[in-house]
Amino acid sequence: MSYGVCTGGAYNAMNCCKPYPFPPHSLDKQTPICRAQCQFGYNIDYNYDKIYANSAYFVAANEDAIRKEIFMNGPVQAGFFAYSDFHYYKNGVYVRFFLKSLSSAPMGKKEGGHAIKIIGWGVENGVKYWLVSNSWNYDWGDNGLFKIRRGTNECGIEERVGAVIMNA
Repeated sequence: MSYGVCTGGAYNAMNCCKPYPFPPHSLDKQTPICRAQCQFGYNIDYNYDKIYANSAYFVAANEDAIRKEIFMNGPVQAGFFAYSDFHYYKNGVYVRFFLKSLSSAPMGKKEGGHAIKIIGWGVENGVKYWLVSNSWNYDWGDNGLFKIRRGTNECGIEERVGAVIMNA
């Protein structure tokens, strides 16, 4: 809570301290060194740009607790395991595709963890889902958003959910 966080934005955005550092849809990029300064051309000093949290905590790993947190305090942060089929998501409720190919190798291979923001929930065609904001830009998925099955811990999304209460 004493370090704060500066403003961020989409890849190549100029109206923020630190835009997202990875090109849209890029894989296997190295995480850049975190520098305590805003990007060149941004006219607010790094230390004045930062905002601070009153508290940060984990939310219980169940659907009701996550929904209550979003309802009471707004979006939550979470992580989940991304599989190769996830890159091709366009719309609808994402459910991991798992099939054995003719070579007996599973399709929809696990590619690693991915951090996201859960912003809401709903039901589509009888399937409960989380509404999630992705960091892969607005031209991915459904305008940068996706829906993933809710209440089943799809891809581990309900296991490790965090939240913060920001200073007013």
